[in-house]
Amino acid sequence: MIFLTTLPLFWIMISASRGGHWGAWMPSSISAFEGTCVSIPCRFDFPDELRPAVVHGVWYFNSPYPKNYPPVVFKSRTQVVHESFQGRSRLLGDLGMRNCTLLLSSLSPELGGKYYFRGDLGGYNQYTFSEHSVLDIINTPNIVVPPEVVAGTEVEVSCMVPDNCPELRPELSWLGHEGLGEPTVLGRLREDEGTWVQVSLLHFVPTREANGHRLGCQASFPNTSLQFEGYASLDVKYPPVIVEMNASVEAIEGSHVSLLCGADSNPLPLLTWMRDGTVLREAVAESLFLDLEEVTPAEDGVYACLAENAYGQENRTVGLSVMYAPRKPMVNGTMVAVEGETVSILCSTQSNPDPILTIFKEKQILATVIYESELQLELPAVTPEDDGEYWCVAENQYGQRATTFNLSVEFAPVILLESHCAAARDTVQCLCVVKSNPEPSVAFELPSRNVTVNETEREFVYSERSGLLLTSILTLRGQAQAPPRVICTSRNLYGTKSLELPFQGAHRLMWAKIGPVGAVVAFAILIAIVCYITQTRRK
Repeated sequence: MIFLTTLPLFWIMISASRGGHWGAWMPSSISAFEGTCVSIPCRFDFPDELRPAVVHGVWYFNSPYPKNYPPVVFKSRTQVVHESFQGRSRLLGDLGMRNCTLLLSSLSPELGGKYYFRGDLGGYNQYTFSEHSVLDIINTPNIVVPPEVVAGTEVEVSCMVPDNCPELRPELSWLGHEGLGEPTVLGRLREDEGTWVQVSLLHFVPTREANGHRLGCQASFPNTSLQFEGYASLDVKYPPVIVEMNASVEAIEGSHVSLLCGADSNPLPLLTWMRDGTVLREAVAESLFLDLEEVTPAEDGVYACLAENAYGQENRTVGLSVMYAPRKPMVNGTMVAVEGETVSILCSTQSNPDPILTIFKEKQILATVIYESELQLELPAVTPEDDGEYWCVAENQYGQRATTFNLSVEFAPVILLESHCAAARDTVQCLCVVKSNPEPSVAFELPSRNVTVNETEREFVYSERSGLLLTSILTLRGQAQAPPRVICTSRNLYGTKSLELPFQGAHRLMWAKIGPVGAVVAFAILIAIVCYITQTRRK
């Protein structure tokens, strides 16, 4: 705000104004535009007892002491002045009325400086006053902008020019104020030291777009070509606005990622990159990059950029999605089950994007899901046929991983139908084939003889395990003529199974023992023998 007094201070005396000592008043400083004029107001006093008939006076330039021969600006006795002031200076005041006001015209820069007045009452009654006025020759209006201009808060900007030339009055107009507001002309106002100024005010509410705007004020003098312009750039303070930032980012695992955050503010903002409340990088700048080298899935997530200064803050976020191949699937669930139970197996993995999950058994697809991270396999009432090796395979466009697992189905023994006894010469062999999990115990019972032979008696019983099958062979020598009844009994923790083994002929036992290849060889030998006997009979 501009505060100016409209009442002059007529006297600032060294001592009392009446009946006192020598004293003078004039503004300590005064200004005027080049090419115009200036009136330097001046009052002086002297002791009343002197009562001079005539009062004279002299104005000096830049020195108050006559012995230094300063340039004479005005001299009432002789009208002789320095060449710089010829035709440019005259006294406006009446010295007899103790008014020493001086007028200087056609101002040029070399006239700027200190002006001293000396009172001359005749004889020894002369006095050079120490008070002086400093004249400043200017050529630009003074634009006063508040020390702080904040966006959204009304501000007052003033244009102030000196108006100390009674012959030329300045007129003020604003330049570049379109869209800011209409000016208010306060007119001619008196300052504290008795000088005059013309003042025009401009009230407006600045925006961030007004920052750096060049605002001008023009002082012109009617009926002359004199025109002066001054400019001031608005320094509008405003809070940050984030103007540049990545959209959501997708990156392949191991690649380089650069996130950018740029903000507009005055003053410059403090930019901070954060993730989950942890500061990753910060700097006072217009823009800030966050570089992530060889990104991993652990860096997947939401990143926040905070821009702040003394006038406010703003934050925005960007999502980073790290794409990667499936990790090795994890299998959780029951790997051992009892026949008839329901088995639930969960296969899970991590990948981005979510994979296709598939569970196989012997190249047969049992379950599959698309774009999910978990797959549940349900096997209601499992049977021994469900026992075996399974595969869980996870794949997406970035790769494939697989995990194997085994399901063990436990069940009571089952004696297979191929179990039997057969005699050959003087030997009886009994074959008992049992399917069971876990491995069962096998015993051969001969009821007629009240004898039980188990698998631990290796002299009589040979056993071999293959997968879920246990094959036990009982060998009895010298029993071919009267083979006994044989009962095979198998048991594990889930039950017991018994079967009386059927008795077969010797030739069937032979085929069972020698197998298909042996049978072919034996058949070839038999044909050869028949041919040999036939040829012998012919001879």
